[in-house]
Amino acid sequence: MRRVSFLPVIVIVLIALLLDWYVFQGVKALSFAESDKVQRFVYLMFWTGSVSLLAAFVFNFYKAIPTGKFTLLFNIVFNAFLTIFITKLVFVLVLFFEDLYRIGASVLAYYPPRSTLVSQVALLLAAIPFFSFLFGVTRGKYHYKVRRTIVYLDDLPSKFEGFTITQISDVHSGSLDSVKGVQRGIDLINAQQSDLFVFTGDLVNNQASEIEPWIDIFGQIKAKAGKFSILGNHDYGDYMRWDSPEEKAQNLMRLKDNHRKLGFRLLLDENVVIEKEGQSIVLLGVENWGLGFGQRGNLNKALAGVRTDSVKLLLSHDPSHWDAEVKKHPAKIHLTLSGHTHGMQFGIELFGFKWSPVKYRYPNWAGLASENGRYLYVNRGFGFLGFAGRVGIWPEITVIELRKAVE
Repeated sequence: MRRVSFLPVIVIVLIALLLDWYVFQGVKALSFAESDKVQRFVYLMFWTGSVSLLAAFVFNFYKAIPTGKFTLLFNIVFNAFLTIFITKLVFVLVLFFEDLYRIGASVLAYYPPRSTLVSQVALLLAAIPFFSFLFGVTRGKYHYKVRRTIVYLDDLPSKFEGFTITQISDVHSGSLDSVKGVQRGIDLINAQQSDLFVFTGDLVNNQASEIEPWIDIFGQIKAKAGKFSILGNHDYGDYMRWDSPEEKAQNLMRLKDNHRKLGFRLLLDENVVIEKEGQSIVLLGVENWGLGFGQRGNLNKALAGVRTDSVKLLLSHDPSHWDAEVKKHPAKIHLTLSGHTHGMQFGIELFGFKWSPVKYRYPNWAGLASENGRYLYVNRGFGFLGFAGRVGIWPEITVIELRKAVE
């Protein structure tokens, strides 16, 4: 069961109130020319709205986190709070630079009043994140992007030249709220007509039952060489309260059975040989292994019986596994496919530039990385969690093509 600490929420509340106080200075400047009656109304609406939203966020946070159940109301409140918070933050950044000027001017015994024009500019700039988040919570969370990558391997068997793998990760079915949106993603997956399909963990938020309304839809996925899956940190039910250890264990067994109903072969520290015209590669799958998120996976167990000269592809949910163990392992793992980060569901990817706050936690948080001829691909996630939306980091369907490296 996840224990809820009061300290982080107290810090959030204090930051939110300080931010509101700062924004209020701009609100006063914007309403400076209005009558006293209009000003009082604007002030009342601002503080009533801000405090009410903050109170709703705190209440729903403490209601949802211990149980691990993210209701529609929680998603609405959390989305609203985060959208307004980021909008206010941009507004305040503009006011802050104005205040730096005002402080500098005060050294010369001149302290200019707050500018209405600057507050208007701040309001205009703050509209950018506001409408970006509005798009993110309405359309962005199902704005699937197919990302294609070619991985060149020195010892790839000739029959696997051009072999394609479609990967998705982090479905978080307990958060999904649009059959039409999800179906669009499934149709895109099948449109790739890849040889192999893999899913790299976090099928649910906590409970096995979350995927069951979606089994028919995800069951539509097709792949000639099979469909394979692994577990992610959320799949074990560690983030909610259970009445007994037995109930938690039964939930995990039910989830494993749901993988079977989806047509996925769940790999639990094991391997399977993928054959094509007399040649083969090996697909390995480990249980979740992540720094700070449990280290259940056993790579050596998954490698049991695998020839050292085989081309090996690994499914491992958390990319920190690659950094900590996989890329240094004596058995060469040619390509590791991961997910987990979601790209934090927020960031910027434009004209080759890629940034998200999650980069400060995970050095490899999205896309392809390589070291010493070993590759890692981190999928940005198919679904969403907590923040029921995506801004700038769109849900991803990965298509990887294997090719033999030219010497």
